[in-house]
Amino acid sequence: MTELSESHDDPFAPHLAALVVLDDRGVVVGWNRRAQELLGHSDTAVIGRPAFEVLVDPPDLPAVTEAAAKCRRAGGWFGVLTLRHRDGQLVELGLRAHELSCGDRGREWFLAGAPAADVLEWQRDRAVLDGLYRQCPIGLVVHGPDQRILRVNRAIERFSGVPAADFRGLSTGRMLLADDARKAVDRVRQVMQTGKPLVYSEQFVRLEQDPARERVALVSSFRMEDPSGRVLGVAEMIEDITERHRAQRRLALLDQVGSRIGTTLDVAETARELAEVMVPHLADHASVDLLQAVTRGEEPTRAVAGPVVRLGTCSVGAQQPGPPHPEGHPVEFGPDTPQAGCLAEGRPVLEPVLPPDWVSAAGRQGVQAPDPGAHSLIVVPLAARGLVLGVMTLWRSRRPDAFETDDLTLAQELASRAAVAIDNARRFTQQQQTAFTLQSSLLPRTVPDQSAVEVALRYLPASAGPGLGGDWFDVIPLSGARVALVVGDVVGRGIHAAATMGRLRTAVHTLASLDLEPDEVLSRLDDLVDLLAAEHEAVGERPVGEQVVGATCLYAVYDPVSGRCSVARAGHPPPVVTAPDGQVALLDLPAGPPLGLGGLPFETRDIELAEGSLLSLYTNGIIGERHIDADAALAKLCAALARPAGALERTCQAVIDALVPSRPSDDVVLLIARTRMLPRADVASWHLPPEPASAGRARALTSAKLTEWGLEHLAFTTELIASELVTNVYRYAGGPATLRLIREQCLVCEVSDTSHTSPHLRHARTTDEGGRGLFLVAQMTERWGTRYTRDGKTVWTEQPLTGTPV
Repeated sequence: MTELSESHDDPFAPHLAALVVLDDRGVVVGWNRRAQELLGHSDTAVIGRPAFEVLVDPPDLPAVTEAAAKCRRAGGWFGVLTLRHRDGQLVELGLRAHELSCGDRGREWFLAGAPAADVLEWQRDRAVLDGLYRQCPIGLVVHGPDQRILRVNRAIERFSGVPAADFRGLSTGRMLLADDARKAVDRVRQVMQTGKPLVYSEQFVRLEQDPARERVALVSSFRMEDPSGRVLGVAEMIEDITERHRAQRRLALLDQVGSRIGTTLDVAETARELAEVMVPHLADHASVDLLQAVTRGEEPTRAVAGPVVRLGTCSVGAQQPGPPHPEGHPVEFGPDTPQAGCLAEGRPVLEPVLPPDWVSAAGRQGVQAPDPGAHSLIVVPLAARGLVLGVMTLWRSRRPDAFETDDLTLAQELASRAAVAIDNARRFTQQQQTAFTLQSSLLPRTVPDQSAVEVALRYLPASAGPGLGGDWFDVIPLSGARVALVVGDVVGRGIHAAATMGRLRTAVHTLASLDLEPDEVLSRLDDLVDLLAAEHEAVGERPVGEQVVGATCLYAVYDPVSGRCSVARAGHPPPVVTAPDGQVALLDLPAGPPLGLGGLPFETRDIELAEGSLLSLYTNGIIGERHIDADAALAKLCAALARPAGALERTCQAVIDALVPSRPSDDVVLLIARTRMLPRADVASWHLPPEPASAGRARALTSAKLTEWGLEHLAFTTELIASELVTNVYRYAGGPATLRLIREQCLVCEVSDTSHTSPHLRHARTTDEGGRGLFLVAQMTERWGTRYTRDGKTVWTEQPLTGTPV
């Protein structure tokens, strides 16, 4: 090898050593130039003289004499002696002595010497080289220039189980499987040709005689050259790191479980992630089966063996056949199958080597192997909080080595970690379903029947995030054929937001029944939100990192008689108005503060809407994520509404398709209303002066109009209602009255005045002359009430068109 040839050649080699020949009496008879260089004596000065006299210092004579005696007895000797230089200095030399037979002349002794330091260094090198071949735990393989193996050490013998002598003369990689042999040959050839060493190259080693056992080696290779630069071959240091590699692989799998599994709070996705982590690092095929109750978010019953649903599968190689049960399909395990026992008892199963008939026998019990070549099996329970949620089944078919106990331990650890993620996803699913059920029960199931607007709406719950949002909508019929359109969004997510949404929606219905102006409705809602926040703070129910209670809301009232729409908003995005000719604009409306800030005013804006206009109300979810610019999102929404489809439902769906992702991260509400106008022929209105004769005038006008409308059967009750309400205006309001009749889904009779005095329904005593008018009105109508405006109030009644109420 190059290093040895440069400085560690044999110091006793003829061209390096001091050579001396002694006769049997110890007289010098031979002396070479190197001896003269080391000891200072020329050959003429020492030949014929006793070596003890010339070369030995008297104090060292006993040691030299003892060495000579040993040499005579053994026929040779090797060691270190101190000799005297010509100038008197002492020189330590390593000496090697051999007996020479000279026939009739007797015996002579041949001595080779070298500086003791060189001899000791050479001895260490020889010891190291000998140790590499006999004692070193790291394998050594020496390849010749023809890529045939010249020698291996005993570590290779232990590593391969093949005697070292059997390797000599074999071509590189001869005992390895084809794939592994090709890599070994390429590596040796590369180092041989380039001279560039390879350090710590990993190599999978599978022997032809034991292909089922996979080993991993760490190989370092370097080229050997003689002093002239001639290539002598390649030497390789090979370390068996199989156990280290397996440990690293296990740690890597554990790390992947922590980083890849449970990335979403979705039971099915978590099961798929688990199966994908197992292949190909631990198994060739993996399947994850969960109890049906778990897939629904329910807590499983103890010791239940099924039914299960296969939610995760993965197989190595595209050409490999997949598991017989596709994902999402139920699986039935027979009572004697490992999976059934694992589900029932929660104990893992290890089958290192499956019997030849196992696959066919298991198939009859519902456990079909994913590959006919499956030869090893592991089944482990997915258990969390003492409950078995399902099982994970691992197979090996392509890899020849069987599952071991360490593999079972690793599979259990991975399954245990994954089970926690699955249980968290299950519990989240349960919470989601509870919140969704609550929210669904609090939202309107259908749009109430009314004639003011045609409505199309979409409500899409969030498919991601920590829970459902608090978005809501409402279409509320009001008196006088009007309708209230409401959209709101509660701050926060989950059951807390859904419950708050329900309370606010109920409050909006109550306030709407009072026929309040939109700004007044929002002011009352703001007071309610303040009250809810105070209640939550009082009992310490504030969610971590969230506002106690907060919401945004938009409230609009549309009157199909006048075509006027009154709108107010509390921190909510402005509505979009699409004119019949396709012109689109955001309604210029004061934003108003979100509900819950308290004390700040809201403002109502009145606009005229032509018949056939689209009024679009929505929540934040439809205009994009938080990172998207709000102006750009609103422009995109307006562009989608600028080309309304013929049918309102198609327009609504087109907006959703254009703006909402398939899995929205926030709740989405879109409510589009197309305005209608009541025909002028269905509305009649008269102004009556404040005088006693106005009651009779009201009866006459009412009777004539109902006859014109073909509603003579309602004439008597309606005349009485109009007369009583006009009389009340004359008696208590002191100003003119306005009588209006509206024919739509019912007959509406309204009497307005300039007073804000509230009428009261009471029971008159027998001695009272008045007080019975409103009582009679209430008895003869289906509904009645009072609404207030800035200019006064209106008392209204409704009667079904089919007849008078009982």
